[in-house]
Amino acid sequence: MYLYLGQDCVIREKTLIGLFDLDNTSTSKITREFLNRAQREGNTETVADDLPKAFVVTGEQGRQKVYLTQLSSQTLFKRAADEEFI
Repeated sequence: MYLYLGQDCVIREKTLIGLFDLDNTSTSKITREFLNRAQREGNTETVADDLPKAFVVTGEQGRQKVYLTQLSSQTLFKRAADEEFI
């Protein structure tokens, strides 16, 4: 199964680690450090034309990737739940 993140970007369900609301989680210093490190290491991909509302963390073969998307975390969660893999 797959989850659509926007702008023709899909991820495989088995790689999904977490869906996070950017506004709520970015207030934490730890989250900001995590996102900054992921960006420095080239492990981020922006799939948004506008300001991102959420970020999705995936992992495969010991490597994490962070997707910034303009879709809300609630929308992504509902899509994932509809696909019955959460």
